[in-house]
Amino acid sequence: MPLRTPLHSFHTARQAKMVDFAGWEMPMFYGTGEGTGVIAEHTQVRTSGGLFDVSHMGRVRISGRHARRLLERVCSRRISDMATGQCRYSLACNERGGVHDDVIVYRMDDAEFLVVVNASNREKMLRHFEAVRTAGDLTAKIDDETAKTAMVAIQGPKVMDLVGKFSREIPALKRYRFAVKNLLIVKLVVSRTGYTGEDGVEVILPAAMVDMAMKLLLKDAGMDGENALIRPAGLACRDTLRIEAGMPLYGHELGEEINALSCGVDFAIALDKDQDERGEPYVGMEALKKVRDEGGPKRRLAGLMLEGKRAARQGMKVYIDGKEAGEISSGCLSPTLGYPIAMAFVDRDLAVDGTAVEVDTGRGDRLAGKVRKMPFYSPTKGV
Repeated sequence: MPLRTPLHSFHTARQAKMVDFAGWEMPMFYGTGEGTGVIAEHTQVRTSGGLFDVSHMGRVRISGRHARRLLERVCSRRISDMATGQCRYSLACNERGGVHDDVIVYRMDDAEFLVVVNASNREKMLRHFEAVRTAGDLTAKIDDETAKTAMVAIQGPKVMDLVGKFSREIPALKRYRFAVKNLLIVKLVVSRTGYTGEDGVEVILPAAMVDMAMKLLLKDAGMDGENALIRPAGLACRDTLRIEAGMPLYGHELGEEINALSCGVDFAIALDKDQDERGEPYVGMEALKKVRDEGGPKRRLAGLMLEGKRAARQGMKVYIDGKEAGEISSGCLSPTLGYPIAMAFVDRDLAVDGTAVEVDTGRGDRLAGKVRKMPFYSPTKGV
């Protein structure tokens, strides 16, 4: 039976369509009447604000004398130069240079970190942390706090103005920073990372306090009502939002058999950590250096803009000049742009902005389009 998050009753009270996702019962979308559903929720996030339950994602606290060293050996980015109160996106690789998971690391202090991992990879990452700790004979404590905490993401262009009514500190946070705040007797970790392309916050709080916190939010933020600035949003629109923002998803753009250098997140991969005085080589770094030295991965992630209204789906083949040159990893009919967009792994020399492509639907026809630089949409650049 799927696990339930602390916000389960919040979802069912709003007629959420619940589905099994990575072993959790999660809302796909809310409501059944006119003005509800995926497109309505997507538009709400792009124009005002949406609240997502992301409690299914794993939250692992790593502490102790060697906590930093443990994460240096797991993460593809430097950890030592993080400041207290900083978040950092990173990959955790396997020995072949594939991706165990993509994670966000919070530095609480010099000897304590919080790591957010994907729901589908939580058990695997717990084993990976322990294996790296044991192999290095490191003194570090690994605590899975997923069950005793909840996590919500509130995203959209009007979110920070609303947050500013309750806090001066949070709107002043830079991107990828966090603060620990007190709400009555509840301690909250509030960060600004985001996964929709919009600004906003993520809040981690004790599971036992969720009902009280949500009542305060509903009352003070006016989430209920016809003119609500913030409305609940489900997994379906979270996916269309992240595709528009060109953000990778594990199982699509990231995976055990997908080389990390193919995924379009080179900013999150340091290949010289072993040359840093406090840095250490991480699992998979040597394999990635070898790929780099051989000229790079054969295929790289690229954005595609397609004609018509049919969306490309994962696994469809991409053709350039009549020859197979790639494969779709994610696709949707973009609610914001009004045309189909997709991400695909394309032969590196052909993944050039403006290159004409065809996508084989597997039904005897092909979708015409072209390579387009990502993101497809950003709140600062628009479409």
